[in-house]
Amino acid sequence: MKYIYYSLERVLYLSRLVINGLKRLKGEAAVQGSKNSALPILAATLLSGDESILHNCPNLSDVSGSVNILRYLGCEVEFCNGTLICSSRGLNRNHIPNSLMREMRSSIIFLGALLARTGSASMCFPGGCEIGPRPIDLHLKALSELGVEIHDDHGVFRCNVPNGLFGAKIALSFPSVGATENVMICASMAEGTTVITNAAREPEICDLADYLNSCGANISGAGEGTIVIEGVKTLRGVSHTIIPDRIVAATLLAGCASTGGRIRLNRLIPSHLGAVLSIFEESGCEVSVQGSSIVFDSPHRLSAPKIVRTMPYPGFPTDAQAPIMAMTAKSKGTTLFVENIFENRYLHVGGLLQMGANIKVEGKVAVSQGVDCLHGAEVEAMDLRGAAALIVAGLGAEGKTTLDGVKYLDRGYENIEAVLTSLGGDVKRI
Repeated sequence: MKYIYYSLERVLYLSRLVINGLKRLKGEAAVQGSKNSALPILAATLLSGDESILHNCPNLSDVSGSVNILRYLGCEVEFCNGTLICSSRGLNRNHIPNSLMREMRSSIIFLGALLARTGSASMCFPGGCEIGPRPIDLHLKALSELGVEIHDDHGVFRCNVPNGLFGAKIALSFPSVGATENVMICASMAEGTTVITNAAREPEICDLADYLNSCGANISGAGEGTIVIEGVKTLRGVSHTIIPDRIVAATLLAGCASTGGRIRLNRLIPSHLGAVLSIFEESGCEVSVQGSSIVFDSPHRLSAPKIVRTMPYPGFPTDAQAPIMAMTAKSKGTTLFVENIFENRYLHVGGLLQMGANIKVEGKVAVSQGVDCLHGAEVEAMDLRGAAALIVAGLGAEGKTTLDGVKYLDRGYENIEAVLTSLGGDVKRI
């Protein structure tokens, strides 16, 4: 089969979504592959100098950004119908230009992969949604402990490994997902043993470890607070299936709850949604786990959950905070939100207020007092999860909602208008 890569540069800056609300969602849908799992695994394909096949890979603008980086570095990439084939045999560069780095925040994950494969790398600060500081100092400090020398040349990091990579004991001051992934990738081919303490425990960490171990790495403890990596000299290409996207699942469930609907989501891992499902149940929704599916039934009006506090996994995910807040905007009662991960993650509140929500923000705390109804409005998304929140609100609002800023949405949601339409929603991209 011949695979062709389809770019997502399709009118991203001109598109908008039109949502006609109060259409009760019903039916079933499959959950796409995880963005936050696919991106580090795409970077890790550099290590083997071989061909890897990734199934269930979502077709997103962030994935397109990673593919563009891989191709710039000399890799061959083909992508069609959820299967991505990447051969890193032709890798011939170890630097990434600013234009590619600034497309997304997760581009920093290529640093560890390039260092492990070539022994040197240069790149600038990464880009991404402006949801608050996401410093890369944890990445740089951890990599330096593996033997990497890092020089900041006016915002361009020039890194090399003069004496080779060697294992180390790395204690992260915060369980950063990105820093944990960068160390896992880089240390996989370091000499000796690397131990990461206070490591991130997200399911995406486990998926990366599963991919690397399939390639021949020796990683244990993924999903726990301590990860041990025994370095190996070579890795091989493999076939791997990306895990389902738990944040997309949470968004679809929030959209269903906003409309008083009943849906079945297939092809997911319910245990990854534990902290989110408990909020839905507190809101009066009925949740039935059936293998790799969830049957979800929501009441005509939700009860307000008392408090939503974002925390590192297995706590409530920061990426689900915005869609859940939109769901609570019409609930009966008051919900207190405490955002502990990113300080500027309430950018969606302005749009929700335009639609009639009653939300007050003070620092990292937001108080959502449920109202009887929301009304459609012309709103603009300022970040990825904020865009999802405004869709959730639009689904449950009276009248028409027009959403600008769709370029953010396409970073993490694959053709969401088609998914929602298949469930009975009235969502069109124009």
